[in-house]
Amino acid sequence: MTRGGRSKDRAEGPERKCIATGEVQPKHGLIRFVVAPDGQLAPDLAEKLPGRGIWVSADRGAIDKAAGKGLFARAAKQPVTVPDDLAERVEQMLARRVVDLISLARKSGNAVSGYEKVKDWLQKDEAEVLIQATDGSARGKTKLSTPQFGSYIGWLTADELGLAFGRQTVIHAALGAGGLTQRVVEEAQRLKGVRIGTSSDAGQGGRGRQKDKRAL
Repeated sequence: MTRGGRSKDRAEGPERKCIATGEVQPKHGLIRFVVAPDGQLAPDLAEKLPGRGIWVSADRGAIDKAAGKGLFARAAKQPVTVPDDLAERVEQMLARRVVDLISLARKSGNAVSGYEKVKDWLQKDEAEVLIQATDGSARGKTKLSTPQFGSYIGWLTADELGLAFGRQTVIHAALGAGGLTQRVVEEAQRLKGVRIGTSSDAGQGGRGRQKDKRAL
């Protein structure tokens, strides 16, 4: 995996074209939108809502461009009501989706939180993904390293990680291989593109980031 969390070696799967950038890419890198019968635009993160899908890259700039330039109406070939805060809504929905997936991984025994538990998993090579809160102590985060051939997620807040683990706040967490880990990484990557202030190295407090990683 790349250090931003994107799987590099996995089968990419079906592709779709972004209406804002014109780029064709795998579905897991885009957001699907649908238009309701009343003309309201709705994000469809689970890709299950009925209707013709309209695809936009999981990038705040692309979403803002599509909303601001009337591209949703053009793609749907009908009037479309687009919320003023569309990008913010998508960000909140993606964050909740990532939190819920991590919570499911925790319940299945495939995720741990807390510095000592995460450190133990890393030392035993049981961790596949290191997760650290973006608002955690930079000094504390540098004491843990991304697992070799693993991945790093560093753009969730301590409150969001806390929700995933049933605590008030969480700074350090880790995911094991298998289970929901691949889905967590992919959804976190989509969130990263939409969340304000993230970049290819955003939030990476841990040391020893790996550049080219195996797929989960």
